[in-house]
Amino acid sequence: MKKLSLLLVTLILMFALAACSAATSATTVSGTTNTTSNTTTVSNSDPTTLVNTPAVSVADALAENKTSHEDAKDVTWDEASVIEITLNGDAIEASGAGFAVNGSTVTITAAGIYRFTGTLNDGQILVNTDDKETVRLILNGVDIQNLTTAPIYIAAADEVVIVLADNTANQVSDGSNYVYATAEANEPSAAIFSMADLTIFGDGSLTVTGNYNDGISSKDGLVIQSGTLNVTAVDDGIRGKDYIVVEGGDLTIQAQGDGLVSYNDEDATRGYISIEGGVFDITSGGDAIQAMTDVLIMAGDFTLTSGGGSSAWVDKTSSAKGIKGVVSVSIDGGTFVIDSSDDAIHSNNNVTINAGTFNIASADDGIHADTLITINNGMINITESYEGIESASITINAGNIQVVSSDDGINIAGGNDASGILGGGGGRGQDMFGSTGKLLTINGGTIAVDAYGDGLDINGSIEMTGGVVLVTGPTEQMNGAIDYDGIFNISGGTIVATGSSGMAMAPSASSSQNSVTIFFSATQPAGTQIRIENSAGEELISFTPTREFQSLAFSSAKLAQGATYNVYLNGSQYTNFTISSVVTQVGSGGGFGGGKPGGGHRP
Repeated sequence: MKKLSLLLVTLILMFALAACSAATSATTVSGTTNTTSNTTTVSNSDPTTLVNTPAVSVADALAENKTSHEDAKDVTWDEASVIEITLNGDAIEASGAGFAVNGSTVTITAAGIYRFTGTLNDGQILVNTDDKETVRLILNGVDIQNLTTAPIYIAAADEVVIVLADNTANQVSDGSNYVYATAEANEPSAAIFSMADLTIFGDGSLTVTGNYNDGISSKDGLVIQSGTLNVTAVDDGIRGKDYIVVEGGDLTIQAQGDGLVSYNDEDATRGYISIEGGVFDITSGGDAIQAMTDVLIMAGDFTLTSGGGSSAWVDKTSSAKGIKGVVSVSIDGGTFVIDSSDDAIHSNNNVTINAGTFNIASADDGIHADTLITINNGMINITESYEGIESASITINAGNIQVVSSDDGINIAGGNDASGILGGGGGRGQDMFGSTGKLLTINGGTIAVDAYGDGLDINGSIEMTGGVVLVTGPTEQMNGAIDYDGIFNISGGTIVATGSSGMAMAPSASSSQNSVTIFFSATQPAGTQIRIENSAGEELISFTPTREFQSLAFSSAKLAQGATYNVYLNGSQYTNFTISSVVTQVGSGGGFGGGKPGGGHRP
């Protein structure tokens, strides 16, 4: 119901503001790359220059990482060179060179092309070669099980390509207990385990069941070019140490740990996940997608459920986020449905969204970055969150954003939230606060916030040059629809904010655009229509808050000095006012202003 009400509010006000909305954006975004440097100087009692680094596209971010091992020649071969290997339950039949058979284990000792057909009840494909050429394993309808170790184990190779033969179904599964040669050994640890660069390619399907630990794991790089992958694991679904690159395919992952994870804490240019396309259905106990450095998404269709979803949050030390990149998350497009018990989209540093459609439900933050969030475009609908969008600095240049939150809608708060298995503990820890260097910049877009706490909770300052901001704010008096510590300079765009009167705030007197704050003599019920007209009867706004309110803050380029305006509630005139200064107040209320500590994650 909240989602529908908020959408209705947005549509009503967008209709009412149609005449002026075309001029609300002062920032031009070309394609997926923001070409505008957002540098803002804030003058107050403690002057601070706040600089927001320009956002980059996924291609720009990817250029900072080492390239992957992908080579077009990896997926081409001479059919006449294929060596046929037949799996017969407890035995293996084959002839030729480059391999050795010992009972139900076949060891590949030389680079080449090997095609496997049949079933192994308790056996293994072992790759162990020093050749500098590629080993290709064609799975042509296989069912391989091993009760005590990895059914497919790449112990040594330069590169291995697993080919899923067209129109074939392939299965690989391991047992719940591995037997190692020594007590110190802990590898292999996945049903498909590779010490070398691994590529998965083809139009067949592969079902992997990791009963011991992970489903698919590469201690080097992992590239998934195509195929239908169904992975179930008691720990992580798919791991790549240096990187995971997904170019396409259909991936379904059920993991008690993380879904897709890349972890390399030794090389700052590694440990990334790059997704160019594909369909992803990931259900994870931990993070659905997690990278030690960058998560880079160009396109794709994502359905992500982490930690049991938004209704399952419990205080815990593990991370259960939808998408997490410790260094950065950059998204150029795609369709996302995220249901998470932890942050839906998270970075310990920066999040950049250039495009995409997002439907987010989170028991914690919808979008969180410790340092900077930049939104250049996209359709973002956060239907459930504790705090909707949170970072030390947030820049919104364009897009259509809707936020429903049980606490603050948009929160500027410094430091980290101590959450995440990579680079921190977990759960809703307290953020670190302070106003120095913290800024919300709005240059364009349409932003609708429905918050039970503060609508805009800014432990710093606000700079608004364009866009439309609608806030249905709190009903209790210790929160405000707008709450900031520094200053709120508005020079363009439109903001309408309703809520309680105890801490109601409006843009600062240092603004170049006029604003008015109206304190109503009594609390107005939810669903009360507010309409403001000029003396000629022309409508400036028509806004219907979804919850009760006693204050209204309104700023628009249409408010002129010396002009008189009429205020109507449900069609009946309530009062009128004249803009006598940059900041005009009607009625009495407020008195607290900004500065209250806030934000963070609920304890």
